[in-house]
Amino acid sequence: MGFSLSGEMFWIVVALAVWSIPFKAWALWLSARRGEKAWFIALILLNTAAILELVYIFFVAKRSDTK
Repeated sequence: MGFSLSGEMFWIVVALAVWSIPFKAWALWLSARRGEKAWFIALILLNTAAILELVYIFFVAKRSDTK
C-alpha cells in the first residue's frame, strides 16, 4: 500500500513547493539574522504554504524594523 499522487495532484504539490520555498528561506534568514529563535523554530516546523512566512516577513519583521 504505497502513497502515490495523481498527475494533477503532483503538479499542485510542485507548484506549492515552488511558491513556499523562497518565502521560507527569506523568513528563516531574517529570523536568524535578528536572533529570533522562537520564530526560527516555528518557521522550520510549521508548513503553512508560506502564509506564516509572509506574515513574519511583511508584518512582524517590518514592524520591528521601523522602531
